[in-house]
Amino acid sequence: MLIKIYPENPNPRAIEQAVAVLRKGGLIIYPTDTVYGLGCDITNQKAIEKICRMRGIKPEKANFSFICSDLRHISDYIKPIDTTVFRVLKKALPGPFTFIFNANNNVPKLLSSNKKTVGIRVPDNAIARSIVEALGHPIISTSIKDDDELIEYSTDPELIYEKYQDLVDMVIDGGYGGNEASTVVDCTTNDFEVIRMGKGDIEGYL
Repeated sequence: MLIKIYPENPNPRAIEQAVAVLRKGGLIIYPTDTVYGLGCDITNQKAIEKICRMRGIKPEKANFSFICSDLRHISDYIKPIDTTVFRVLKKALPGPFTFIFNANNNVPKLLSSNKKTVGIRVPDNAIARSIVEALGHPIISTSIKDDDELIEYSTDPELIYEKYQDLVDMVIDGGYGGNEASTVVDCTTNDFEVIRMGKGDIEGYL
């Protein structure tokens, strides 16, 4: 299924359609403030396994991001952070960043692993955040961008649908996507170490 949702004012009925797919254990491809993402309900083990099979990786080896609508949910999955780190997050998010934190005990239950860290995203994209908000908890996500692939197949929603229609339950057309991934910032030592430079520049928020 391919549905159109306008990012400026996401249609609540269309958002609910996406949420219904996620609640049934389906996979969706959706827009973010960077590249299009492939996501599922964080509480659905079978859906997580489906994404892993698509990506050819084991759940315990997967480096998925947790997509949040705001900072409310992050304490459910990460160990306590200091106020300096929290202040930077409040300034930088929503934005094109993935922040890596020390995971708490909730994460291994989800991914059947002993993951020590977790990546948190709050995209500056109203469609993505509206879906998470309506769902009531984060979605687990990975980028659909492959470095060896034609750019059009990760930025043009109709071509994305053409490629993935038999593998996912819904593709959301939120307009052309970007081709630059998020900036990954390691916060596990209460510092800010950029481990992948992408669209966001963290220096402006420190």
